Amino acid sequence: MQTCSRCNASSLDTATTCGNCQADLSQFSSNAVTLKKFRENPRVTAVRINVANDACPLCYESRGTFAKESVPALPHEGCSHGLGCRCTYEPLLSEIYP
Repeated sequence: MQTCSRCNASSLDTATTCGNCQADLSQFSSNAVTLKKFRENPRVTAVRINVANDACPLCYESRGTFAKESVPALPHEGCSHGLGCRCTYEPLLSEIYP
């Protein structure tokens, strides 16, 4: 499931727009907003994709650390888990304190 960052409504992984406010989920899903913030943050050196313990094979194979510019978009197209893609982004930081 995708969550719209504008209205907090949930949509299926395959949805391209929010069913509630019609926002473009490629830009306004919570995952898209998170990834954009990580890419803009100079302290984030890379991005890790975390997967659930019971992730589908596609999601499980996609886990790992990526350069900020080459992180795959979430949700994964083709995720076969019954609850949808539950992968998340995690930043790898060059420094913790300013």
